[in-house]
Amino acid sequence: MTNNTTQTLLSQLQSMTTVVADTGDIGAIERFRPIDATTNPSLITAAASLPSSLPLIEEALHDARAEGLVADALVDRAIDLLTVRLGIEILKLIKGRVSTEVDARLSYDTAETIAKAHELIDLYAQAGIDKSRVLIKIAATWEGIQAARALELEGIHCNLTLIFGLHQAIACADAGITLISPFVGRILDWYKKHDGKDSYPIELDPGVLSVREIYAYFKQHGHKTEVMGASFRSIAQVTALAGCDLLTIAPALLAELSEETGVLTQQLSIENAKQPPIASINMTQEVFEKMHNDNLMAFELLQGGIGGFVKAREQLTSQLRQMAGIPDIHR
Repeated sequence: MTNNTTQTLLSQLQSMTTVVADTGDIGAIERFRPIDATTNPSLITAAASLPSSLPLIEEALHDARAEGLVADALVDRAIDLLTVRLGIEILKLIKGRVSTEVDARLSYDTAETIAKAHELIDLYAQAGIDKSRVLIKIAATWEGIQAARALELEGIHCNLTLIFGLHQAIACADAGITLISPFVGRILDWYKKHDGKDSYPIELDPGVLSVREIYAYFKQHGHKTEVMGASFRSIAQVTALAGCDLLTIAPALLAELSEETGVLTQQLSIENAKQPPIASINMTQEVFEKMHNDNLMAFELLQGGIGGFVKAREQLTSQLRQMAGIPDIHR
C-alpha cells in the first residue's frame, strides 16, 4: 500500500494485482496496456462490429473459403479464425496471455471441447504463437472442467469462466486448472433481483464475498489455481478485491480507475486469507451436482451465461453470413 494520494487507483491496483483488460477492442488495450487480456463471445461479437475489425473478418472468410468450406461450416471456421486473429492482434500489445473461449455450444461436451481447444491452439501455433501465451477459456460445467483437466495435462493452460459457486471453484482447483474467473457483477445482479434490493453495501456485496471466499479457500488449502475476479459493475467492487491474483476489468472501469486518486488499501492477501478456517471439501461429480442444484443462483447464472454466449455467437454468425452472401436461416 502507498500513502501517495496523488497516485491513481489503477496504478496502485497494478502494484497489488495483475490487471487484465476485459475486452476485444484493440484500441482500448492499446490505451491501457494491461498484462493480460480476456475475450468471450459477447466481446468478440462487439469487437467484430468495429470498423477496424473489418479486414480481419474479410480475411477470416477468405481463408475459410480457401479450405473448401461452405454454408454453416464456412461461418463456424471463419469465427474461429477471427477469434484467434483478434487474439493475435491483442498479443502484439501485451506482455502476457490472451484468453480465447471455446464455442459455448460445446459446454456440456468434454470430448468436443478438447477437440475445439486443440483447433484453437493449432491456429495460434500456425501464427507462431506459443501455447504458453494462450488460455483456453471454458465454461465451468462439470464436463468443461474435465475437458480442462485433460488439456492442462497436455500443457494447454485454461481459464474456467462463468464461476458462480465455491463448488465450481474447488472442482477447478482439484483438476489443476491454471485460472478461474468468478463473476462478481452477475452475482450481485442476481441477488438484487432475487431479494428486491437496489443495492448492497460493498462489504455485503454477494459477488465480492463470493470471490473472497474462493480466494481464502484456495490459499488455505494450498491450491495453485489463480483467482481472477471478473464481471464488475463498479470500481467499488474492483477496489474491494484489491490484492486478488488477477482482476479482469472492462475499459470503462479501467478509465475510471485511471482518473481517480486516493489511497487504495489491499483487501486480499495470503496472510489475511488464513482466517477464518474453511473446511476442505472432497469434490466428486456427485457432490458437485448436488451443490450446484442446491445453489439456485449458480444454477441459473451458469445456464444463463452459457445461453448468452451462444446468443452472441449467433449474432456474429448472422453478421458473417450476411458478409459472405449466405442466406441467414434459423439455426
